[in-house]
Amino acid sequence: MKKWQTKDQLVDLLCSLVKYPSITGTEHEIAIVEYLYHILSERDYFKNHPSHLSLHPIPDGRQLLTALVKGKKNTEDTVVLLSHIDVVDVEDYGSFKNLAFYPRELTKEYKKHINLLPEEVQQDIVSGEWLFGRGSMDMKAGTTLHLSMLEKAMDGEFSGNILMLVVPDEEVNSAGMIHALPVLHEIKKQENLTYCACLNGEPMFRKYPGDENFYMYMGSMGKVLPGFYCYGKETHAGEPFGGVNANVMISYLNQELELHESFIEKIDDEITPPPVSLMNRDLKEEYSVQTPISSVSMYNVFYMKQSIGELSQKLLDAAKRAKQRIEAHYREKGDTFKHATGITELPEVQVQVMMYENLFQEAVKRHGTQEVLRRQNLLIQNRNQGDRDFSTLLVQDLAYLCKDLAPMIVLFYSPPFYPSVSSKGDEHIEKVLNHIHQKARNDYQIDLETIEFFSGLSDLSFVGPAASSEKSLKQLKNNMPLNEIGYTLDEKLMQEMNMPILNIGPFGKDAHQWTERLELRYSFECLPTLLTEAIEQLLSRK
Repeated sequence: MKKWQTKDQLVDLLCSLVKYPSITGTEHEIAIVEYLYHILSERDYFKNHPSHLSLHPIPDGRQLLTALVKGKKNTEDTVVLLSHIDVVDVEDYGSFKNLAFYPRELTKEYKKHINLLPEEVQQDIVSGEWLFGRGSMDMKAGTTLHLSMLEKAMDGEFSGNILMLVVPDEEVNSAGMIHALPVLHEIKKQENLTYCACLNGEPMFRKYPGDENFYMYMGSMGKVLPGFYCYGKETHAGEPFGGVNANVMISYLNQELELHESFIEKIDDEITPPPVSLMNRDLKEEYSVQTPISSVSMYNVFYMKQSIGELSQKLLDAAKRAKQRIEAHYREKGDTFKHATGITELPEVQVQVMMYENLFQEAVKRHGTQEVLRRQNLLIQNRNQGDRDFSTLLVQDLAYLCKDLAPMIVLFYSPPFYPSVSSKGDEHIEKVLNHIHQKARNDYQIDLETIEFFSGLSDLSFVGPAASSEKSLKQLKNNMPLNEIGYTLDEKLMQEMNMPILNIGPFGKDAHQWTERLELRYSFECLPTLLTEAIEQLLSRK
């Protein structure tokens, strides 16, 4: 008896998943994977083939799940269905926070307080075809749909094989997907599989506010997280021209990066959002009248076709523009101060701009490789910071070894990193998407548009064909302090697991907001048929 096929059944299944508050890094992120394992282990197929259903631990104690269903034909052809089960925090829900993981109840409560909701949300809630809640859109609806497809596979409805992959940690570091690569590789060898494609179920994202169009994707945008460590020169607040305030340095740097147009990339009708600051602070731990000596800022930078080298040059150019403005600031303010006081001389400010690898080489030249590595190993042994803060600490320690270079701005990269990937030019993927476009138009009068890059970031980045003009990650790794220290990108394995990719997901709105919601008619009435057709088409390569 099928349990996950009708609209009502899918809503029930979705609610059972959303009720797990699987915020990234919490114990519920582990619990929901165990729940998925439990409900699948009860199915006859996995009772008869227990080795096809597995939990795989990752080093930090979390786990991912794989569920393989062989098709009715004896074939190697396999479609990987990818989804993640972690969600972002719910602090933004305010007084509705306790209902954030109860979609039916939250939707009813929003209806009672409809006047508190934005106008567009009010219109959706009145329609009766929307379900609210954290993870309802991003992306437990995708997992729900993939379970429905897996059930069809268990019932012998596909000619080839289906491998469902469910991972944690997509919302932070994609540790789940990175550690899924060797698992996919091992299953491929053991079961003698050929991966035809990886089909993700991320929801479609709007291109602009009010966008009501429907989208499919053949790729996923890339993302780097550059950090800028600003190391000034300490002085007493009563003698401000005796040093360089790191907060002044970072303020000018922010002006040269936040929303800066030089980073916007346009490919046909698609465009990357400009950079935004994700972290910005000085590193002074206690109050005193000494000026802050160091500060750090990290930025979200999207890209599509650019190389890491091109991005690094743009980031260095921004730092150099900031350098000129910092020096001009101290020169102009100093001239005014000299005029007011009669002082004839003030220290001249000259800011150095460099990348992490240059600072590392300078530290090695001065103190030797053994001493630099000893200090790094000591920090690693006593680490209690997350990836971003620990990356900053490693840069800061090198800066302390080269104090005479200050004031300086050091560009480095921190996890997470998402390669830009695309299946554009893959005739079979484009043929499948064209077929689904026609079916959606003919059967449901929906114009399901194909665009190249999914803009919300996805785990497809680690298995798809590279879209960037630069295939090597050498420059990124050389300037990532955490490279090989708790964050490993296995380029060889990524290349071996490289497969065609596409994303066909549900329709929702306001991911990561308190008004996150899933549209039910398309998502759970039309889309299951379209996904079924897409999977069969992907398996019919010949």
